[in-house]
Amino acid sequence: MATGALMVVAAAVGCYSLTVGEFTVPVREVIGVLAGNTSSDAHLVVMEWRLPRAILAIVVGACLGIGGAIFQSLSKNPLGSPDIVGFNVGAATGALVAVLVLDAGYYERAVGALIGGIIAGAAVYTLAYKRGIHGFRLVLVGIAVGSLLSSVNAYLIVKADLTRAMSAATWQAGSLYGLTEDHLWPVLITFLVLLPVALALSRPMRILEMGDDTARSLGVSHERVRLALVGCALAMTAAATAIAGPIAFVALAAPQLARRVARTPGIAVLPSAAMGAVLLSVSDLLARRLFAPAEVPVGAVTICLGGGYLVWLLARERHRGRS
Repeated sequence: MATGALMVVAAAVGCYSLTVGEFTVPVREVIGVLAGNTSSDAHLVVMEWRLPRAILAIVVGACLGIGGAIFQSLSKNPLGSPDIVGFNVGAATGALVAVLVLDAGYYERAVGALIGGIIAGAAVYTLAYKRGIHGFRLVLVGIAVGSLLSSVNAYLIVKADLTRAMSAATWQAGSLYGLTEDHLWPVLITFLVLLPVALALSRPMRILEMGDDTARSLGVSHERVRLALVGCALAMTAAATAIAGPIAFVALAAPQLARRVARTPGIAVLPSAAMGAVLLSVSDLLARRLFAPAEVPVGAVTICLGGGYLVWLLARERHRGRS
């Protein structure tokens, strides 16, 4: 029920975002355009400018929510999300190499983001592995690898020519500005293909939280399931990053907030996806309207909102460690 409510909230925020902006469109006209009224003056504004962005906010947020849920479950640590452990930064490195070094287009950038995320994930996993993976070690190694890759990203931008460097810097801040229907389909298809996979793996994922020995006794091939989960999470994270840049804190906050709202005993995939969609839709609406007519990158909004959440989460974990 809570998941359905979150989906309704995300859809409501998306619909409201269609009505506001530099050109205000009444709700009646929005409904008419969505119903197929192509003669309306608002058709261009709603269908070509605002609707793809609203859907992208929902889909990208859902992808980040699922990626965060999987990594937090596997690491057994609320800080084990892609943006904290360096996978988002690795995907950004791959995308920047494709764009700034190889002068590649959009689809090559997406492939570069996937390769960069896989390499970063493999590096973190290898360096953190010591008789198994422990959440605290994974987070520390991930932060170190992410910091190193952030330096690489900054170097790539500094060495690029001014025009491409400005474009890359804007993309790296995380933004949905200027995205169109052509950008929507790749990430939407990735989401629709991988969502059933993530849902099918959610039960064995919960079993893995009990430990490898328990999973093995219950007939779960823990290494295969873990590899499939990591691949699914990396693909979703890379698809979202290739589209909108490395948006921070959505993957971190969505699973934990969803767990509290839905009152599930552990990390759940579908509520995390719905919460991620809500968080990014609200953040993108704030990015558009807070300083209107000027617009800020949505990544700046998520950093402001997520920074406070991260401080609270760290304080809570510290208090738990003392008690």
